[in-house]
Amino acid sequence: MPTFLQLLKKSVRKIKKKRKLSALEGCPQKAAQCISVFVTTPKKPNSALRKVARVSLISTRKKITVHIPGLSPSLQKHATVLIRGGRVKDLPGIRYRVVRGANRYALEGIIFYSRSRSKYGTKSLLLIRQKRLNGIKRKVWFNYGGQKRRR
Repeated sequence: MPTFLQLLKKSVRKIKKKRKLSALEGCPQKAAQCISVFVTTPKKPNSALRKVARVSLISTRKKITVHIPGLSPSLQKHATVLIRGGRVKDLPGIRYRVVRGANRYALEGIIFYSRSRSKYGTKSLLLIRQKRLNGIKRKVWFNYGGQKRRR
């Protein structure tokens, strides 16, 4: 316990909190260039092949490992992706994820995901369009791209 005179000479310094997402530097997302894409296995009770990529941030040239959410990552070397924070519990050391379906970036959204669409970059699946067929208004179901939905 410091004395009163010690406190007058040297004030108590506040301890800075360590940031969990240091590579993002306070930004919500950052652009990155893909270096390599590979698969890893999770920690002990789980077993799978998790899709992971090693990327280099464009603004700071830091190299980090990111998780690719969803099925079938179509990510290749030198592709530009958008990175956000969010750790994967069963992959140690991986604290970032790739944003799917972001405009101007390589990783597209997953088509025909009806739940948790914002996580996988899926557009609104069905749009109802009013069509006049022989003078009668009918509702026709279309997917986002304008082609008829496959059943």
